[in-house]
Amino acid sequence: MISKAEKLEALKKFGKNENDSGNMAVQVAIITKRIDNLSPHFEKHHKDHNSKRGLMILIGQRKKHLAYLAKHDNASYLNVIKELGLRK
Repeated sequence: MISKAEKLEALKKFGKNENDSGNMAVQVAIITKRIDNLSPHFEKHHKDHNSKRGLMILIGQRKKHLAYLAKHDNASYLNVIKELGLRK
């Protein structure tokens, strides 16, 4: 899970204000934090297929959000991938 402090940090960094959690850039940042928190779990529990399915769902959601962001607000898309280090 992601802590409230991490969510608030993503809101301040990518949102317009503290209540702007619906912004696509904020949602991508939150999903990325959740993915990063799940990844170490699989180093220890590599046969946990149920959690791996949840991880794949999160990755798919992030991919869809990034595609929407790239289509509708390219400047924000470029900022998000640069800040989060998602693309090369």
